[in-house]
Amino acid sequence: MTTTWAAHDTTAASLGALAAEGATGALSGERGVFYLAAGRVVHVESAYTPDVGALLIRSGALAEDGWWEAVEADGARHRVGRRLVDSGRLAAGALEVCHLGALFDAAYFALADDGRAHRFRPGAAHWLGTVRSVPVDTVVGESRRRRDLLHRLWPDPRVDVAPLARMPGTVTTGLPPRRGRVLAEVDGVRTSADIAAALACRTYHTLVELRRLAADGLVTLAPRVPPQGSSKEAPDPCGAAWDDPDAALLRRLRDALEAL
Repeated sequence: MTTTWAAHDTTAASLGALAAEGATGALSGERGVFYLAAGRVVHVESAYTPDVGALLIRSGALAEDGWWEAVEADGARHRVGRRLVDSGRLAAGALEVCHLGALFDAAYFALADDGRAHRFRPGAAHWLGTVRSVPVDTVVGESRRRRDLLHRLWPDPRVDVAPLARMPGTVTTGLPPRRGRVLAEVDGVRTSADIAAALACRTYHTLVELRRLAADGLVTLAPRVPPQGSSKEAPDPCGAAWDDPDAALLRRLRDALEAL
């Protein structure tokens, strides 16, 4: 099928048009890249979420050497996921759980500030390969649901992407266990993606806890520190420097992986 790419006002609208055409390829937006096969989403990447490999390795589900062996051997053939399963290094169910969770986490960021998509590359495929596809409407609807819930918890979306700091005197005692673990990782430098990666936890659940901590007055945006030897302020953490989807291309798990 020949796909005629035409930019729409939003990335979600572009995804809908590509789904209707049954398109295959990669749609790049301001904060992420959507990979489609026959009009369905097969993977999403964003610089704001930890990659699949990092989460699998840090959770103990996969040895680091096994991950990189698969990437080197089959990355160019877009079969990394299949190699991990066929080699016995990872169960098919565990891969699917990780992949779907990563897909929805990255899609949240890619659609959070839903501007016009940059370009569509027909035929482009992700190195992980197709693990499971998801309808575009499901991806867009879940991203909207998450955005609405997070807004109700704390309405400032900068908490999702900026470095965060604890308020003076803040301690982790008395907090629910997961919230306390998240707070313990807040150090004035790390972002939500860094914290999720450090805990081998789903980014979305990390965002929920961080927004709750912000609402309780326990965390805030870290102050901007001028570069060493300069009197100028550092760039706004929510500005253009944070919007480059190619800055950290491998970052992402699904509901069951949060317990790992």
